[in-house]
Amino acid sequence: MIQLNNVSIYVTASGRALISDISFTLNPGDRTVIIGEEGNGKSTLLKLIVNPALISDHAEYVGSISRGRHRLGYLPQELEESEKALSIREFLGIPDEELWSAEALCAEMGLAPSILSESRTLATLSGGERVKLRMVKLLLDEPDMLLLDEPTNDIDIETLEWLEDFINRFEGGVLFVSHDETLIERTATAVIHLEHIHHKKVARCTVANVPYREYIERRERAFAHQAQVSVFEHEQYRKKEERWREIYEKVNRAQNDISRGDPSGGRLLKKKMHSVISQGKKLEKERDELTEMPMSEWQIDIDLPPVVLPRRKEILRFTCDGLYSPDGNRLTAGFDLNVDACEHIVITGRNGIGKTTLLRLIERELMGRRDIKPFYMPQNYMELLDGFETPTDFLAPSGGKEAVTNARTYLGSVRFTKDEAESPVNRLSGGQKAKLFFVKMALESYNVLLLDEPTRNFSPLSNPMIRKLLRKFGGCIIAVSHDRKFISEVCDRVVKLTENGIEA
Repeated sequence: MIQLNNVSIYVTASGRALISDISFTLNPGDRTVIIGEEGNGKSTLLKLIVNPALISDHAEYVGSISRGRHRLGYLPQELEESEKALSIREFLGIPDEELWSAEALCAEMGLAPSILSESRTLATLSGGERVKLRMVKLLLDEPDMLLLDEPTNDIDIETLEWLEDFINRFEGGVLFVSHDETLIERTATAVIHLEHIHHKKVARCTVANVPYREYIERRERAFAHQAQVSVFEHEQYRKKEERWREIYEKVNRAQNDISRGDPSGGRLLKKKMHSVISQGKKLEKERDELTEMPMSEWQIDIDLPPVVLPRRKEILRFTCDGLYSPDGNRLTAGFDLNVDACEHIVITGRNGIGKTTLLRLIERELMGRRDIKPFYMPQNYMELLDGFETPTDFLAPSGGKEAVTNARTYLGSVRFTKDEAESPVNRLSGGQKAKLFFVKMALESYNVLLLDEPTRNFSPLSNPMIRKLLRKFGGCIIAVSHDRKFISEVCDRVVKLTENGIEA
């Protein structure tokens, strides 16, 4: 059993509470998901449980943590830079006599066991292939408690389904962070919700021992009821206050108008005013006890500009003689891909098949066109971001006063603080960088969107808003995604990339 009692985590530099007074227990068989917006401390909490030294460079904590005698299996969100230079066998660190167990795990995850004999480094693999190999390395140590930080990033649908089944079958406890709503809904039996409310000044933590969907529905019902009670109580209070003010003004006028020749009446009015003032003080105390409106951490409040394209306009007529890996291996046979205006299509396929390569080729094909205005959101955001520029610089490169004002307004609508809007991009989380691209889309009237895993870094609470935003978009969308809710709710055509080309 892993147990946390009254744990709070503070940012060392500022003293700001990242997580406040969290207590929970993870028992064998528990499957607990940690949710919350970017920067709310999800990864920090996992690191603290694994080893407090992992957060010592930026945070400190109070409270108690008991890990028992468990063998912890920890999957961090990213590889270390030094690990990317390793070959696959070097990374796994397995002797020849144990190779068979690694081969079996690779086969389970859809990796060809022959990958273990390849000389490629991890840096040359696709994002999904790297995640799978990291899971192989983790499971070779036979842990009895798993702490997984974004295990669903970049993996294909088949592996997502394998991971769901694995989490549900795993006999030990699983504590995980994920943005994949489908996986969360199918696996999580408890929820830890980390929030920063009151303009990110107050950290709030909710622990609910119910499945994710039930937690969300209970929360929405509770918020709706609280809001209803608050509105009623405040309206009743307003009426009481109005009646009190009428009485106060009436007595005050009478005091001003009374003749000096009526001392008895003056004393009565003075006594009456004393009583009215006393009632006013009681009203003030009553106001402090009124039910407040529910406070939640809002996520995204933007819309894309309206776009109109001729429905039969030809957006893409793409012929490819085959896709190739960086080292020259042929990944797919040749194929044609045709896309018309107003289509929302998604490209799916197994990890390493070349989906990102294809989207980059499409981007090169469309960026020179003058009859459309395309926008490209890469999977690796730093392809288009300068780590030393600020979010405001990225959104308003001209530096004009009006452009800067608009940029700051839109950044505020996606929960950027003033400091974050003026800090270097390389300090932002993945979710904040993703928001920059959506703000860019909102500020300019692009009519063709090329999106590589657009929902991968948004929280389960923000993702429904992102899907709604894109579903309403009147232009063309060509996306790569493994997000099953995104595929079903946003896209009207699925294109599967395989070794034989395209299957529509």
